[in-house]
Amino acid sequence: MKLFSSADIKNVMLAGHAGSGKTTLAEAMLYLSGATDRLGKTAEGNTVMDFDSEEKKRQATVSTSVAYFERKGKKINIIDSPGLFDFEGGICEAMRAADTVLIVLSGKSGVNVGSQKVYKMAKSAGKAIMVYISKLNSDSADYFKVLNDVKEKFGPSACPVVVPQLKNDKADSYVNLITGKAYKYDENGKASETEESGTLDEYRPQMYEAVAGSDEELMEKYFGGEEFTEQEVLSGLAAGTLHGDIIPVLCGAGQTLACVDLLLDAIADIAPSAADMPKEKAEVDGAEKELACSDNGPLAAVVFKTVADPFIGRLSYFKVLSGKLTAASKTVNARTGAPERFAKISIPFGGKQIDVSELSAGDIGVFSKLADVKTGDTICEQGQKIILKGVDFPASCLSMAIWPKNKGDEEKIVSGIQRLMEEDPTIGYENNQETRELIVKGLGEQHLDVVVSRLKSKFGVDVTMTVPKVAYRETIRKKVKVQGRHKKQSGGHGQFGDVWIEFEPCDSDSLVFEEKIFGGAVPKNFFPAVEKGLTESMQRGTLAGYPVVGVKATLVDGSYHPVDSSEMSFKLAAALAFKNGIPQASPVLLEPIGSLKVVLPDENMGDIMGEINKRRGRVLGMNPGEDRMQIVDAEIPMAETGDFATLLRSMTAGRGSFTLNFERYEEVPANIAQKIISESNVGENDAK
Repeated sequence: MKLFSSADIKNVMLAGHAGSGKTTLAEAMLYLSGATDRLGKTAEGNTVMDFDSEEKKRQATVSTSVAYFERKGKKINIIDSPGLFDFEGGICEAMRAADTVLIVLSGKSGVNVGSQKVYKMAKSAGKAIMVYISKLNSDSADYFKVLNDVKEKFGPSACPVVVPQLKNDKADSYVNLITGKAYKYDENGKASETEESGTLDEYRPQMYEAVAGSDEELMEKYFGGEEFTEQEVLSGLAAGTLHGDIIPVLCGAGQTLACVDLLLDAIADIAPSAADMPKEKAEVDGAEKELACSDNGPLAAVVFKTVADPFIGRLSYFKVLSGKLTAASKTVNARTGAPERFAKISIPFGGKQIDVSELSAGDIGVFSKLADVKTGDTICEQGQKIILKGVDFPASCLSMAIWPKNKGDEEKIVSGIQRLMEEDPTIGYENNQETRELIVKGLGEQHLDVVVSRLKSKFGVDVTMTVPKVAYRETIRKKVKVQGRHKKQSGGHGQFGDVWIEFEPCDSDSLVFEEKIFGGAVPKNFFPAVEKGLTESMQRGTLAGYPVVGVKATLVDGSYHPVDSSEMSFKLAAALAFKNGIPQASPVLLEPIGSLKVVLPDENMGDIMGEINKRRGRVLGMNPGEDRMQIVDAEIPMAETGDFATLLRSMTAGRGSFTLNFERYEEVPANIAQKIISESNVGENDAK
């Protein structure tokens, strides 16, 4: 394969809301550029980019994929990212590898939540931004309405470059404002020049004004009334796009291939190359430095995506940010310090890998079977430790308990989830010792549904999910003094232990044990046995079987038998005292309270605050956030937050987010406590 320099490599991320047509556009780009010989269709499950079985089944992108094509002597890597919020981790991966973010909008729905979120992420990451308004072949599409929406949501930097000409309120032809030519397209996407009917007069001045603002000489020429040359327009658009002053807006229809060729040309002419991008900040041998994207720099590549497959092994997708990589390169993992050897280097093309001899700075490749390389790791040349910024993933917000359908599959579940976590760091899990549940965490219901599906397809484990149990606690509210007496005679040595213990409330997560024995009523050598009996009893309370906290136990009296007393006897006597005493000490149920921080649009404030109050929460304060968002601080019982992630997403149309952290335990209201206790007793009776 031809080797491209960093100045001829362009990394373009396709992003936008679910259903905007990203994958369809990617297929059209690959087909028209000659990278594929057929046009894949999402509905038929034969696209290059959505090659995963889950994507074929759902007809939606759930993970990042990469392919490439050539145009005008440039190598263009396209990175197709998910549009569903539940798979935001894939968006973060693609954002790390991209230099330009092409936001794909539906001509029917315009700028929606997913598009706005991606726009903010791209601006924050310093990426160049372009916009493509697709699906203009639809009867309900309205380019001009969407263009105004883009200008309103993304700002005045939005600049039309390709504009449709309408016939019967439907796109009939397209005008390239750069060249001043209009084109009609046949069913195969082949363009033929047609008449331009006044579109240039209305929209070309907007483009010229944006171009003039990118360069002082062009500004003087513009105000002098001189016409720009085509090359000057391209240079101005490229400079403005690179610096974020211009967002070129193009349009077309990926399904019919209409005007996709002009998009290919615009990417080749306007989108910044890897070499054009600002220098990357990196930690080089402990000091912060800047790395230029150049073949002559020190070798450094960042792993932005991992695929862990039980059949093909681990695949590590990486972007070379400095230097030139060959199979002979001597590299190390900057995180572990371990040398990394690879027999070959490949470049991705959907689900395939194409072997190459070397990769230039700015290009994207794939390593296979590197055992200890994780997403976010830096691969650098031996002799110099370079650490690049990794991938910023969102925190998981939805937890579910996961159970095997077949006994004995517990280890398979843990092993499978750990493998899935390698390729998707937004997945988490924990083994809750209190509730005896394996808890899996994700970004939403669909995300966890994919986890369940992949456990079955990749690792052969059938599982079900349930709402996790709440880790309640029990404690006492008053002081009592009780006796625990264990006596058993069955021939030979018997068993005898007798204790008097005072139980009282205290501030402690574990048992506080003291002894105040006078006159040797209980020998000292039995004190540890008494404490052990109480400690073990604390694991299961008398109300609903939950662990007991906040109890101080003082051994004040008792008696023993010189022959029949033993450590076991006193341990059992202490357990009897606990069982008899705790019900007399006004036991109550405690529930975990979480500190909740919600970021949401101002218009949803009332609904969310009402929902927090309905869930027994307390709003502590409200503060203004960025971009007309509000921040609500509250405390809420964690038992009431099981579906909060789903509800918040529904109420705010995906704009809202939240964090929830355990704060403390509080007493459960009597009516709710009674229900919990009742359900617990039912469970015990069933078990019996």
